[in-house]
Amino acid sequence: MFRGRYRHSIDNKGRLSIPAKFRDVLASQFDERLIVTNFDQCLWAYPVPEWQELERKVAALPQFLEEVKALQRAFISAAVECPLDKQGRILLPPELREYAGIVGESDAVVVGMTRRIEIWSAERWASIFKSAEQQLESLGSKLADLGL
Repeated sequence: MFRGRYRHSIDNKGRLSIPAKFRDVLASQFDERLIVTNFDQCLWAYPVPEWQELERKVAALPQFLEEVKALQRAFISAAVECPLDKQGRILLPPELREYAGIVGESDAVVVGMTRRIEIWSAERWASIFKSAEQQLESLGSKLADLGL
């Protein structure tokens, strides 16, 4: 499982270092490849088997539903395989960096989300994290209803 959040720089070629703890999870449970796509103003990165399971679920959905077509067109079609290099970095394509607001040499926040990793521009992360903290304070009963 991926947990924690880490701030890393992206170089001018678009390479991002994956945190060592996340690399350890990839090496011990999966392989050293991530499938990266765009969603929710950031990038979502999945180990290949997790991504394949998601693709199976999407493929099993009714393909003519508008929601399914939108998901495939915006989320699935943007997916790119990003293998880790010898230094533990992935190369993020320019289109994905642009979507996430990660431009030029900049800082990104790499966030563990249990079965996936999110990659945020540092500025967007600061805003979304503050909003999430505020929401969490009022969600106690809903979380209890979920069994947490």
